[in-house]
Amino acid sequence: MKMECSNKIDVWGGIECSINRVGEHFMDQLQLSGHYQRSGDIDRIAKLGVKAVRYPVLWEKYAPDTLEDIDWSFAHQQLETIRQTGMEPIVGLVHHGSGPRYASFLDNSFANGLAEYAKKLATQFSWVEYYTPVNEPLTTARFCGLYGLWYPHGKTNYTFLKVLLSECKGTVLAMQAIRKINPHAKLVQTEDLGKTHSTPLLNYQAKFENERRWLSFDLLSGKVTPKHPLYNFILKAGIGKEDLQFLVDNPCPPEIMGINHYITSERFLDHRIKHYPKHTRGGNGRHKYADVEAVRLNNQAIAGPEQLLMEAWKRYGLPIAITEVHLHCTREEQLRWFNHVWKAAHGAKERGADIRAVTAWAIFGSFDWCSLLTKPKGIYEAGLYDIRSLEPRATALTALVHTIASGGKYYHPVLDECGWWERECRVQYFANEKKIPTSTLMKAKNTQPLLIIGKTGTLGKAMSRICTLRGIHHVSVGRNDVDIMDIADMERLMKQHNPWGVINAVGYVRVDDAEGDAEACYAINTQAAEHMACIGHKLGVQFMTFSSDLVFDGKKTNPYLESDAVGPLNIYGKSKAIAEEKVMAGNSNALIIRTSAFFGPWDEHNFVYHVLNSLKQEREMPVADDLYISPTYVPDLVNTTLDLLIDEATGIWNISNHGTATWSTLANEIAARSGMQPTNLKAMPVSQLGLKATRPAYSVLTTERGFKLPSLDNALERYFKEQEMFA
Repeated sequence: MKMECSNKIDVWGGIECSINRVGEHFMDQLQLSGHYQRSGDIDRIAKLGVKAVRYPVLWEKYAPDTLEDIDWSFAHQQLETIRQTGMEPIVGLVHHGSGPRYASFLDNSFANGLAEYAKKLATQFSWVEYYTPVNEPLTTARFCGLYGLWYPHGKTNYTFLKVLLSECKGTVLAMQAIRKINPHAKLVQTEDLGKTHSTPLLNYQAKFENERRWLSFDLLSGKVTPKHPLYNFILKAGIGKEDLQFLVDNPCPPEIMGINHYITSERFLDHRIKHYPKHTRGGNGRHKYADVEAVRLNNQAIAGPEQLLMEAWKRYGLPIAITEVHLHCTREEQLRWFNHVWKAAHGAKERGADIRAVTAWAIFGSFDWCSLLTKPKGIYEAGLYDIRSLEPRATALTALVHTIASGGKYYHPVLDECGWWERECRVQYFANEKKIPTSTLMKAKNTQPLLIIGKTGTLGKAMSRICTLRGIHHVSVGRNDVDIMDIADMERLMKQHNPWGVINAVGYVRVDDAEGDAEACYAINTQAAEHMACIGHKLGVQFMTFSSDLVFDGKKTNPYLESDAVGPLNIYGKSKAIAEEKVMAGNSNALIIRTSAFFGPWDEHNFVYHVLNSLKQEREMPVADDLYISPTYVPDLVNTTLDLLIDEATGIWNISNHGTATWSTLANEIAARSGMQPTNLKAMPVSQLGLKATRPAYSVLTTERGFKLPSLDNALERYFKEQEMFA
């Protein structure tokens, strides 16, 4: 398969595969994601319909201690499977790494070692045509040599340039070694491309950084001669002329420029540092300034991916592929970002640029990029697949990429609205200044909304609030808009609004009152939910409803899974358990969210608020010390639910924050965090509380479907911060 110029832009795929080093610790993304142990990943990629896949055969993985006696068996298995599927592999050798321990950027051991490794690899896989010996050399050099984040943790221009030159020399030598075995081998050189903006005072620094961003491509193309704008800067930093001359004498321009671009890639430099948090402040020895994401300023326009692609095309005239498209955000924003970049690629192609492909990145997600891989906490962000379940679960991105790769046009109503980078919510700095015009939400009459039924309840109000924050067009209705007990009226409502999805946030929630009001409880919790599910099935509309931990009998001593048998002890629990059964019988594609003891910062109808209120008023409050629960933070619950709905997830999901507490321990934790004394909190057995409804002694939830919310400790920390914000 040849990736040649055509009128069509191809879709490629890529796996986040960094092996970077911090101190003596190596972090391997493929180990964290389970790729080495999980079968079927290549077939999952192939089913996307992508033409090529960026696949790692990394030096640090295959030759960690020596270049002798390398075991290539896993690489043989994977690359052969790729070849059999008809995809073209683009093989990476170093991805944000510094090489094995026996290699160093500061002498020739990295460059020479990489060349030797490349030779051995090419000997094994002589049929492979496309290579990326070093991913994003400039970015890696900044992190390793200028910012001190990755090994060897340098913080000088000299170290930065030594790393960069070593990577570029290694790339040249690696391609030379590969081409001796396969003369047709081609270089796909990737780099994160952004742009720096600034206040007028710092124009000189912005100009420097905007020249520096091209340095890896210029070095590989043999263009860094005495006429180059940064030539004297490089020499002044301590780099020898002979190092530059090697690259001039051995030019190795890429056959395809791989442009990676993220929303945060465009920066803004501002000498008015008092307006910015301390962690953004730095300087160049001449001026102190803040370095922030340009998109976060109210009065600053950004170039955007189409313009940046055109700048690369005009400078080099080489074929271009966008080799990473990823956004760590909510699902609809991930869809919007890919769609945004896809349109930018076509815009650049229409303007004359030779754009070959757009790459769906991080197919199986990534770990700990929120700390730039410096803190191995295992914080995961999903990609096209969410790998936290027993089998990787396809997200909405999978459908988007498969549709586009197959030549179709993907559509979801959330794409009718702008991404956060085009909405006012993007602004963090100078919000009151004259605004650069931004796009507004496209709430056209023909745009399908998300329909939320139950607008006055805790979940209904939270759903509406978060949909607004996320830019999801929605309609919330209440008892004055529809009779939920009248199936004909419910159908009228759904036909009237023509929603793409329906969320049932209606509920009879008074657990003890239900014991004497069973008919009303069953009507609202069971019959109404069943009616909505059946109408949704009839009209082909996604449907989601909520259930409860009280469907269980409490006899377990470890958390309940989705597959555990239900056995409710009270009327409320029975109404939810029967609803689960009837909803799934009437609509097999329904999504049911079981949750537990939810609390949030936006209303007063939850246990956490009642504890705080009692503490403030010094009023005695009895709390059970023998009921074990898994409290759930409403913003986490709602955000996760919306992601699952957009993913078209189905079936029953247990969603709660990770952690176990009794009502008593939760109350005391709230008191401790609030700084108030828990004197008036009276712990006692539930049998002494005089409750009408029997509760399960243990109703902690967990999931076998792989999706976990943040910890309870983390949720409580955010609750107190957000409560202050919304007080």
